Amino acid sequence: MTRYESAREKFASIGVDTEAAIVTLAGVPISLHCWQGDDVLGFDGADSLSGGIQTTGNYPGRARTAQELMDDIEKAVSLMPGKKRLNLHASYAFLGEDKGKIDRDAYEPRHFAPWVDFAKRLGLDGIDFNPTYFGHPLVKNGLTLSSPDEDVRAFWVRHGIACRRIAQYFADEMGTPSLVNVWIPDGLKDIPADRLSPRIRLRRSLDEIFSEKLPGVIDAVESKVFGIGVESYTVGSNEFYQNYAATRGVCCLLDNGHYHPTEVVSDKIPALLAFHDTLALHVTRGVRWDSDHVVLFEDELREIALEIVRNEALGKVRIGLDYFDASVNRIGAWVTGQRSMEKALLSALLTPHDTLRAMQDNAEFGRLMFEKEKQKMMPLCDVWEEYLARQGLSEDWYGEIEDYEREVLVKRV
Repeated sequence: MTRYESAREKFASIGVDTEAAIVTLAGVPISLHCWQGDDVLGFDGADSLSGGIQTTGNYPGRARTAQELMDDIEKAVSLMPGKKRLNLHASYAFLGEDKGKIDRDAYEPRHFAPWVDFAKRLGLDGIDFNPTYFGHPLVKNGLTLSSPDEDVRAFWVRHGIACRRIAQYFADEMGTPSLVNVWIPDGLKDIPADRLSPRIRLRRSLDEIFSEKLPGVIDAVESKVFGIGVESYTVGSNEFYQNYAATRGVCCLLDNGHYHPTEVVSDKIPALLAFHDTLALHVTRGVRWDSDHVVLFEDELREIALEIVRNEALGKVRIGLDYFDASVNRIGAWVTGQRSMEKALLSALLTPHDTLRAMQDNAEFGRLMFEKEKQKMMPLCDVWEEYLARQGLSEDWYGEIEDYEREVLVKRV
């Protein structure tokens, strides 16, 4: 009997079908963030970050061109199991002769056509998109869509409108909906004199951006508790965006680094599922604050996956990754984070949720605690290795990263 066959029997004894779990996991798309490969700089002219975003580290091999970034993504994808999507920021446009002649409010689908060709060649499930409200001179006094300067506000509204039309192009070309996520850095470093007016302006800006109904586009808004340089006041707070989403019929995107350290997104998922048919996640790992560390297979990630699976929400929650670490091999970081998300989902799929739910409903709390602790020692690793093997992969993948670093990355100077 193989290790997998033994594991299959053990899981069957608690009412879990490992074959069904493997098949289900293989069909769950995870959206991969392009910005891990180049430290969030993009291609449209920024040489440094703004808007409370910071990448730390100087590991050799950062992608400097579109081709290098595509090569790195392709290498990373080759080591990742399951179904993948691509998640782009608007700053990754291929501008060509338009560089320096047009600004972000005039970007068109043609500036992203190479990404569509790339995604199709890799067999990716689709492309998601993010307007880029940072790294630009018109992030004026730290404000974009909430700016009191009408010219600044109108520019960023036009940018949002342009991005939604680009997302519709992605949806048409790839045959799957494109999630468009709005996150802005707007806020103030010190105590504000007026908290309401910026939010009224932000509400008006969002209404203008979302006014055109576009088939294939899923609109989302993403909150944040604070950022570097905006420690005292964030315009796009959790309360603002949850109310906006509820009243406008758009999607809430939860980034698990964007809340107070004592808050957990795993608890927010079922709270929102009680009212929303679609949610979106940016999965990261905050250490003390929104530090965007590489996602690891740890407790909160497992809880996030449990809430998605136990609530039968794999078709409702759109999972994306969002971290950027320049202190380690960037491609290794991509693969580590994606595999960690997959492991968490597999662990959730191998959990007997109906049995545990019945114990809770019957107030068998001691028994529930016992069963949950016992299941932590179930042979998840044997099912994981079987899942990898069926996709031509293994757990021993880092050697390929080291080879790629020696052959490609260290030559980037």
